[in-house]
Amino acid sequence: MNLVEENAPGLSGLETLRKLMSIGGRAPIGDTLSFALTDVADGFSAFEGTPDVRAYNPIGTVHGGYAATLLDSACGCAVHSKLDANQAYTTVELKISYLSAITSKTGRLRAEGTVISMGRRVAFAEATLKDERGKLYATATSTLLVMSR
Repeated sequence: MNLVEENAPGLSGLETLRKLMSIGGRAPIGDTLSFALTDVADGFSAFEGTPDVRAYNPIGTVHGGYAATLLDSACGCAVHSKLDANQAYTTVELKISYLSAITSKTGRLRAEGTVISMGRRVAFAEATLKDERGKLYATATSTLLVMSR
């Protein structure tokens, strides 16, 4: 199911994301990993989630893919917020720096993404992942391809 086309035909990226939030919608990955889009503005997005032991790796911490997913979502939707109704995007490159281990005791995490540069074909974004006390767990930079629908 394409959430953009089904929920918001003809809307800009920012309008689409706002509509998705207003109806309580989220992409299926958000259901799988228990996270949701919680804030969006022009060139900015934020996702929040609380990891539990279902996201653990064999060493007994939350798998790095959980942080990467929230950071990729934050970077991607920050760019999505700048698209017009006839544009789409995809991640070309994502670089993650992991700064601290995440466990089920970490609590709620917030990934905030910001557009650094938005061109006609390429966008650059960055994101941070912090807990409710402001402790930084991971950062990301992303290169995204902007294309026509």
